[in-house]
Amino acid sequence: MDQIEELQKIIDEHSNLVFFGGAGVSTESGIPDFRSTDGLYHMKYKYPPETMLSHTFFVTHTEEFFKFYRDKVLALDAQPNAAHKKLAELEKAGKLKAVVTQNIDGLHQKAGSKVVYELHGSVHRNYCTRCHAFYDGEYVRSADGVPRCEKCGGIVKPDVVLYEEGLDSDTINGAVRAISEADVLIVGGTSLVVYPAAGLIHYFKGDKVVLINKGSTGMDTNADLVIREPIGQVLGKIRVHG
Repeated sequence: MDQIEELQKIIDEHSNLVFFGGAGVSTESGIPDFRSTDGLYHMKYKYPPETMLSHTFFVTHTEEFFKFYRDKVLALDAQPNAAHKKLAELEKAGKLKAVVTQNIDGLHQKAGSKVVYELHGSVHRNYCTRCHAFYDGEYVRSADGVPRCEKCGGIVKPDVVLYEEGLDSDTINGAVRAISEADVLIVGGTSLVVYPAAGLIHYFKGDKVVLINKGSTGMDTNADLVIREPIGQVLGKIRVHG
């Protein structure tokens, strides 16, 4: 049995799937990941990306933060790929109970997924740091320099988790509950090195763990099935039976 057939069999035989994904899920939509050879960490900037995406940098170099953020992070025009679409289809069929994602691009929702735990927030949500008024991603993209609140003049901050910031406890709790109740955990497009997010998979106590990632991960030896292919290509071949 080849790997796709094996994955198909696992999906067909279980009815409580949860998907845990990272940057590799969105690379096929043209969004660069952080750690591959052509990812953000290998691009040349005045400061390292993890510095520019830190809370301290946001506070102390706000204009430079937004320049980098608009240039490299705010991918509002990206479209869902085969992976996003198949996961939405599996949810609609009642098989997939939740998507837990480290991505901030909103592509799972754009593809039609309803239960999505965004561990690191979303570029589509932005709030005034002073009066908490809401602004969409387009407002931040089209603002000149630092985006300011139309109501009070405060800085509008993206609702994304920067380095040095904690994860949202409600999101974490929802993700942990979904993972701990699942009978199959499909982990895709992540090298599982970003903590605390990667640590959530240890709450899984179900039947099968499937890993779909182009590179190796620290979880490979614990998985029931490891597929080293782009995730969109893999999930695109899966048939969904409602």
